[in-house]
Amino acid sequence: MAKYLLLKHYRGAPASVNDVPMDQWTPEEVTAHVRYMDDFAARLRTTGEYVDSRALTTQGTWVRSDGAGRPPVTDGPFAETKDLIAGWMIIDVDTYDRAIELAGELSAAPGRGGEPVQEWLELRPFYAELPTVTE
Repeated sequence: MAKYLLLKHYRGAPASVNDVPMDQWTPEEVTAHVRYMDDFAARLRTTGEYVDSRALTTQGTWVRSDGAGRPPVTDGPFAETKDLIAGWMIIDVDTYDRAIELAGELSAAPGRGGEPVQEWLELRPFYAELPTVTE
């Protein structure tokens, strides 16, 4: 089994074939979209392929070391980037092909008017082991 991270991005502009920004959806359309993702996760729980998932708010803060003990902090991510991470799901599957298959299914979540959003999802494998540096 190998773990993969599915990153769901939210863009203020259309990001897919049938995408209309979510802030233009009706409450019923948002509910149907979230229900689809919940049902998807429930199905993967029964197969043992679901690990975890979370939705994220649009609020965020950037932090980095300043080398002096007090890291600088800025507001962000900023909405004008039109690209925020809206949420993520971790799956644990036997093959890369299965991970691709599941990402494709999740991409078909309903959007405006009940049409599949067909959004791009970022699929990232976890390291099985942390890489080590050898000399």
